[in-house]
Amino acid sequence: MTNVLVYSKDTYLKHIGHLLLFSISFIIALLIPVFAAFPTYNDIGAIFVRTASIFVNINALSSAIIVASTMFSLLFLSFAIVAINIIVKHSRTHVRIKKDVLDGLEKYTSRVFVVLLIYLLLVTAANLITYHYKSSGIITAVVGLILIPFFFYAPSAIVIDDRRIWRSMRSSATFFVKRFDYFLLWLVLSILLLTLFDFIFITISGTLLSRYAMLVFDSLFILPFLVVLQSECYMKRFAMLKR
Repeated sequence: MTNVLVYSKDTYLKHIGHLLLFSISFIIALLIPVFAAFPTYNDIGAIFVRTASIFVNINALSSAIIVASTMFSLLFLSFAIVAINIIVKHSRTHVRIKKDVLDGLEKYTSRVFVVLLIYLLLVTAANLITYHYKSSGIITAVVGLILIPFFFYAPSAIVIDDRRIWRSMRSSATFFVKRFDYFLLWLVLSILLLTLFDFIFITISGTLLSRYAMLVFDSLFILPFLVVLQSECYMKRFAMLKR
């Protein structure tokens, strides 16, 4: 697992300029719900939806705003994830990114968009269906956890293996189970990075300002690195196939 961290660090530092450029899409994706008339709050560099507010204040206009802002956010997220995975793929294979690969950005982005949308719809459906139950939050979290193996490596499978949507989900689940230790590494590192920098920003700027500072910092630096790490982990699939 140490090699994965080393490769991730090297890829991140070598392509920091491109990663920062693509990270603008992360910022846009996370800021769209914040500035839209959308029942959200942000904390530790992420955006969360107030489901209760949706039930109380929902109307046709609010519904349209929620749907539109969510779609645009997912679109920008998908583009950034695809772009970063392409960088990792060609960095590890030592092949220059050709024009046909760049032309495939649209295809890959649309597939990743659908994958993210499916996950969002399933988790949201679980939350809305169980809203009136006291254990709604727990049920939603359990559904999200159950679905993670099918979606976690799906974007990487789409870009690296040129998988279609359903096959990418199957590949994701297979690799997730075989190398669960990689997911644990990613999860622990994510928690450590987010917690550490959230504490730093709270100490420097206070609770209110730190939320927005952390949101921007997370979009520019932490999230791109975590996508690189995720992609590098999936690249280890080829080492497994050689055995």
